[in-house]
Amino acid sequence: MVEVRQAYLDMVANPQPVVLSNAGTSIVVDIAGPRLPRILHWGADLGQLNADELADLCRAGNAGVPRENGDEPLTVTLLPSQAEGWSGRPGLSGHRPGGRFAYPRLTLTAPVTVTDTTLLAESADTEAGLAVRTELRLEPHGVIRLRHTLTNTGTDEYTLDELLCLMRVPGHATELLDFTGRWIRERSPQRSPFHHGSRIRESRRGRTGHDATGLLIAGTAGFGFRHGEVWGVHIAWSGNHLHLAERQVEGPACIGGGELLTSGEVRLAPGESYTTPWAFFIWSDEGLDGLSARLHRWMRDRPHHPRSPRPVVLNTWEAVYFDHNLDRLRALADRAAAIGVERFVLDDGWFLGRRDDTAGLGDWFVDPAVWPEGLRPLVDHVRGLGMQFGLWVEPEMINPNSELARAHPDWFLAAPDRTPVLRRSQLVLNLARPEAYAYILERLDALVSEYDIDYLKWDHNRDLTEAVHEGAAGTHAQTLAVYRLLDELRSRHPRLEIESCSSGGARIDLGILERTDRVWGSDTNDPLERQAIQRWTGLLLPPELIGSHVGPATAHTTGRTTELGFRCATALLGHAGIEWDITRCTPEELAQLADWISAYKRLRPLLHSGTVVRADHPDPAAWLYGVVSPDKRDAVFVYAQLATSAEISPARLRLPGLDPVLRYRVTTAEGLEVPSAATQRAPGWLTSGVTLPGVALAAHGLEPPMYNYPGQALVLELHAQ
Repeated sequence: MVEVRQAYLDMVANPQPVVLSNAGTSIVVDIAGPRLPRILHWGADLGQLNADELADLCRAGNAGVPRENGDEPLTVTLLPSQAEGWSGRPGLSGHRPGGRFAYPRLTLTAPVTVTDTTLLAESADTEAGLAVRTELRLEPHGVIRLRHTLTNTGTDEYTLDELLCLMRVPGHATELLDFTGRWIRERSPQRSPFHHGSRIRESRRGRTGHDATGLLIAGTAGFGFRHGEVWGVHIAWSGNHLHLAERQVEGPACIGGGELLTSGEVRLAPGESYTTPWAFFIWSDEGLDGLSARLHRWMRDRPHHPRSPRPVVLNTWEAVYFDHNLDRLRALADRAAAIGVERFVLDDGWFLGRRDDTAGLGDWFVDPAVWPEGLRPLVDHVRGLGMQFGLWVEPEMINPNSELARAHPDWFLAAPDRTPVLRRSQLVLNLARPEAYAYILERLDALVSEYDIDYLKWDHNRDLTEAVHEGAAGTHAQTLAVYRLLDELRSRHPRLEIESCSSGGARIDLGILERTDRVWGSDTNDPLERQAIQRWTGLLLPPELIGSHVGPATAHTTGRTTELGFRCATALLGHAGIEWDITRCTPEELAQLADWISAYKRLRPLLHSGTVVRADHPDPAAWLYGVVSPDKRDAVFVYAQLATSAEISPARLRLPGLDPVLRYRVTTAEGLEVPSAATQRAPGWLTSGVTLPGVALAAHGLEPPMYNYPGQALVLELHAQ
């Protein structure tokens, strides 16, 4: 015991710091041991420090905080524990039978392996029979990925309760931002002080959840889109999960998270391992825009990130609902192709017995009562018009009123004789059961193969409640099975694209996006609601991954009526589409839609490669945001009036993110001009354009139009001269 304590004190007194740096972000890590590495600095690049300076930095900045009733300093490692004096949430929790080894003491078993951008640490508690492999990667663009792998090296079963990825944040991170939400109102921001104690956001829904925070962000006081220092975390997992921010009275603060395991869900037999989901940590000294820019760049560098232009979609749901009629759908496809739509997606209602949402899920066969010749006549018609064909599916769910449920009632994700409460007249299909998995894979593979389907809208319309697999909690196994299913289907059909839809935006995370090509941001197409949903979803995801559609004048979800120009402007900065019975449109509406589609096609190379910028506009009644090209020579901005303002004269539009030296020609976007009736007063530059240097546009700005009422938008194009 004396030797262990002395080694611990030597670690603090004689640090061995190393630096990982990339894209303006540095991590200073003490790897002296015997404990796991501890983060001494995560933030701004500290420049070239020699060994003596690093050691001094380590001693001066993190020598440990004395405990009121202890002799040893408090240190915070990558898996903090009570053995280190940490009284917060432990990084590793679990036990062996009888509650043995509830407090592991991990020490390094080999020298830490470090490169300029990676760290690998092997540690163990040999008495407890536990070994941990810790991987930390400082990716291009300054994104950090962290995960742990726990292996049971003992002789009996080990029950894992929790394994978290945590990073220390500095004391001047005094505010928190996280998100909540519900169906058709996802990702609503909520800010609070970063007080002592724990801010824990748990999702026990079996999917990411409408109310999932997505990103949990700590920052300096008053941080905004364009200012302040921020530290964020995202857990790339599509099942139960948690994010947390914790500050101890002794001083240290952490953010992090991991998978939320239900009691007994992960029990490791001797030799078995468990790996956490990747935790993404992002720092920026340029506010929230800097944080999202790092994430967007990292995502766009992924080998599987969509590379082809994001096609204009027409989805049939709000056009026909369950009324599948071949002639009507052909007419809809004709009208769609005529205005420039590139992908036609047949939504719910095509399969066996599916006349409403109470029956049919699980019976993934084309219903001959509705489609006597199968889907081939529609598919051929759509392809003959030059469009891709997509299909809606919900493979993870099952209606009790289905042939599959009647044949295999034991395939529910539930305990025998304890059926969970119905949601949307459906239960969950246990894909961790090999027979159920094989059936769904065969059905999807057969459909994609028969019709050469380009695109699946993959839905997931209920929470997982009382999820039981083989007598134990089953959410973990179900999530992994869904991942395997997606991976296998994509392996068999490499050209296939998949959308993650989950009652709208209830499964948006970087775990599902390893296997899909876009998300459906929300089930509402009301543009006033969509403005906020897309604004905050866009912190995590770049625009090309967020499906955004023009719906009918009166939104089906809210009953609110808005003008077509505002609906088009709202859907522009995303993966654009239409969800509307356009066979009922007037010629004027069709012409306006065609102009909007033409503008989207012309602008999408910029919109889907540039940097998203959001102004800290002083008037909360209006938002100003846009996308600036990587070379800063071109930009698109949207000014959206969301409510009536307390000000008579609107605040100037100060355009962020431009090159201060370049001179820009500013005009209204071609094909997206604002009708004159929308404004009470229109400044002259709106019709004639204006040319100004970037510094003037950012510092002084432009006088905006004075709109008569909310639900108006102005779209601007900027081109360097």
